[in-house]
Amino acid sequence: MSMQVAWKQVRVVMTLLLTTGLSATYAQNTVSAVSPGSGTSASNRLNLQQCIEIAQQNNIQIRQGQLTVANSDLQLHQSRLNLLPTTNFQANQGLNGGRSINPQSNGFIQQSISSGNYQLNASATLYNGMVLRNTIKQNDLILQASQQELNATKNNVSLTVAQNYLNVLVGSEQLAVAQRQADVTRAQLDRTQRLVNAGSAPEANLYELRATLASNEVDIVTAQNTLDLAKVSLLQAMNVPINQEFEVEQINVPDPGLTPYEASVQQLFDVAVGNLPEVKGADLRVKGAALGVQVAKGALYPVLTLNGNLSSLYSSAANQQQIPNGTTRQQITGFFTDANGSQVPVYTTINGSDVVNVSYFNQIQNNFNRSASLFLRVPIFQGNLSRNRITTAKIQQQNAELTAQNTRLTLRQQIETAYTSMRAAANKFKATQVQVASLEKAFQVAESRLNAGAINATDYSIAKTNLDRARNSLVQAKYDYVFRTKILDYYQNKPLSFN
Repeated sequence: MSMQVAWKQVRVVMTLLLTTGLSATYAQNTVSAVSPGSGTSASNRLNLQQCIEIAQQNNIQIRQGQLTVANSDLQLHQSRLNLLPTTNFQANQGLNGGRSINPQSNGFIQQSISSGNYQLNASATLYNGMVLRNTIKQNDLILQASQQELNATKNNVSLTVAQNYLNVLVGSEQLAVAQRQADVTRAQLDRTQRLVNAGSAPEANLYELRATLASNEVDIVTAQNTLDLAKVSLLQAMNVPINQEFEVEQINVPDPGLTPYEASVQQLFDVAVGNLPEVKGADLRVKGAALGVQVAKGALYPVLTLNGNLSSLYSSAANQQQIPNGTTRQQITGFFTDANGSQVPVYTTINGSDVVNVSYFNQIQNNFNRSASLFLRVPIFQGNLSRNRITTAKIQQQNAELTAQNTRLTLRQQIETAYTSMRAAANKFKATQVQVASLEKAFQVAESRLNAGAINATDYSIAKTNLDRARNSLVQAKYDYVFRTKILDYYQNKPLSFN
């Protein structure tokens, strides 16, 4: 009987040594980042920058912003072209039958006439209250504002991708934690089975550990589902189909230390106001609205325009022309009565002429006309339309100023919230690290006591469950702290990177 007791004691001591070694190994692997799955090729492994580039290429809002920039650039180009003179060419070709007016003699004739009228007009604005110049400046500011707003949209897309990227990492680590939890439970179940077979542990411990293992397997399924949903969200943020396998690269997690972040709220705000595209775009809109007021005031000033005109015409009724040939002849044009009562003819000298044909191009040359004029328009009263437009432009300017103020106010509130959230995340990260370290030691003690028969499997399961929950919380707290710091980096105009 003493030999059996001694043998049981030897087996218990060996089991304790083995358990302690395995527990120490397990304790060292605290929430370390692992890549889920196996067999994933390097070509399917994406880093954050690649995910951001894909998202920016496919994002519809960014495409719409690019179209807005292109349209603003077109408006600026057109406003510059408006400084150039306007030129128009007009041509009119007609055919008249019956009684018509001869365009050459301006008399009525009874024949069919084909005619053509050609005009080239040019007009240049010399002065219009600086409307054209101010419009160019305004459109230039609108273009710059559109570009800044596009950059702001790209930044928002990048932050969304970064958040989903971190969610994938969280899901990956939580899945790894769940798998390690199940491995430890299986190892403990195997050791307990041997102890029960040796008569050193009650059989009830087996049932409790089997229930714990079933719970761990449920946790694995839940973690896998969470990871799959996180990957779907990341792919949707990149606007790519979800029917593909990929992994994400791990990141470096900074240590919160004594100073969670090196910049204060005021420092963050000062840098953000001078660099963020949202603020720049709002300020440019204010300047553009101020120029809009000047454009509206230009309608109160006179408009001076220089006009030029070139014209000519052609008529088939003028195909022939009489040209003097240097001869003369006498022609009776009337009679008068002399003193004797006799009728005396009156002679008139008629210059002789030859009838020649006039070609189309000769008519165009002979009828060529040119003119130039200055046109002055002075607005006096237009139903108060111009002044109402000025008032509308001033309201738009005030609205743009309020929008810029609200942008700064919202920015300050966002920075304050982000900074406070970062500090809270850092504190939670540090506290959870301490909690995990303490629970790891408590779990090692509980595992040793279970193997020694000092506690039952229920107490062991409680210790293990507390440790598992703490490790999952540590994963969440770690990446929450990382994301909060990256948001503050964004406000400091630093590139979005996790390396």
